[in-house]
Amino acid sequence: MIEVISAGFQTTVQDCGRIGLRKFGITPGGALDPISLRLANLLVRNLEWTAGLECVSGRLRLRFHDERLMAWSGGEFEIRVGGNLVPILHCARVSIDADVEILPQRGGRAWLAISGGINVPEILGSRATDLRAHFGGWEGRALRDGDELPLGMESESCARVRDEIPDHVSDWSAPRFIGPGKILRIIRGKNWDDDIGAKLLAQKFRVAMNSDRMGLRLEGEEIAPASRRELVSEAVTPGTIQLPPSGAPVVLLQGCQTIGGYPKIAHVITVDLGYAAQLQPLHEVRFQLIELGEARELLREREREIALFRAGLEARFG
Repeated sequence: MIEVISAGFQTTVQDCGRIGLRKFGITPGGALDPISLRLANLLVRNLEWTAGLECVSGRLRLRFHDERLMAWSGGEFEIRVGGNLVPILHCARVSIDADVEILPQRGGRAWLAISGGINVPEILGSRATDLRAHFGGWEGRALRDGDELPLGMESESCARVRDEIPDHVSDWSAPRFIGPGKILRIIRGKNWDDDIGAKLLAQKFRVAMNSDRMGLRLEGEEIAPASRRELVSEAVTPGTIQLPPSGAPVVLLQGCQTIGGYPKIAHVITVDLGYAAQLQPLHEVRFQLIELGEARELLREREREIALFRAGLEARFG
């Protein structure tokens, strides 16, 4: 069990989301950067889609009442176990009654994986928290001080991992993927227009204060859509860039709706969605256009690197 001493702001239980339910109007949701959560889970020998914690801001303090393994990934955070610093994408040993403290340094988000996972009830095939619909995760809400989270059973290889951690943290780590800075790579959308696209690519945008897990609302020079008439609503996905009548683009994130009626002018490529998840209000961002074939190759390369890391762990720990 984990006791929440200090919950921080909008800390939620998340896994890799609800798959195959978009036709029923149910958003996939889950971690805004599934790759970060997958890597952290691999480090603690969980299945990659096991539920962990998504941390946003504020001081989060957890007390472990079981001996566990822990790993994290994401933005610029300072995370300590019993006062010892845990580097990003390393595996740490957490002893019984030890405290884990998570402090954001420059905003963004982090994903915390614990061996055995957060064992909340599974709803519609996932343990992810849907804050808009108020279900999943821990009582369908963000964590509060005093919550007590149950943990699942560890995998058999956890004991072998503990034996090879000489001190409090491993000397091995998962691969860390470095993005192209405050640039999001995009491909053309169904409603791409060369004039609109040129305006999108030419300027720097600022993330608006009313951005959330559904999407990043961007502020900048207005991009007037070719027609201010709404289109017939159709499917949208994480990464879709919509252009409302206001002329201010919206980048949809993992918690987005399933359909929309605004023009879909472009899509952020899959490998950059994790970088989009780190953008906070007042951050600046630009866009870079690439071709679909390049986006596919970048995704294949990312999955190859994860597969190699997974294979290495399995060869070492079983």
